[in-house]
Amino acid sequence: MTDVDTVQDEQSPYARVGGGAAVRVVVDRFYERVMADPTLAPYFTDSDLTNLKRHQVQLISHLLGGPVSYEGRELRDAHAGLDITPEAYGRVVEHLVGVLVEAGVPDDILASLGETLTAVQPDIVSQQS
Repeated sequence: MTDVDTVQDEQSPYARVGGGAAVRVVVDRFYERVMADPTLAPYFTDSDLTNLKRHQVQLISHLLGGPVSYEGRELRDAHAGLDITPEAYGRVVEHLVGVLVEAGVPDDILASLGETLTAVQPDIVSQQS
């Protein structure tokens, strides 16, 4: 193993993706895509995007092992009553993964986030197809 590999292994995923600045760019790009998606935009009609982005930055930073605490509601509570379908959830995941890939997030981190996205789906999806 080279010194670079050792340093990479010791760094948190948060540090490896570029820290807070990189996460904020990903979140901004993610919401640009979501709001341009005619299937998803209606879910956000009455949303405070500034607040949503802040919580999303906190959540992603936390999931990546960053020095940030997530201060939002539990995912189940935050998405209750929104009638989110599996298809809509899938579109959100596609947009998030697409932005992460564009940002050059390493495959191992993508895989870990993918596992998390699969695990939390039942807390977010409330309506069957």
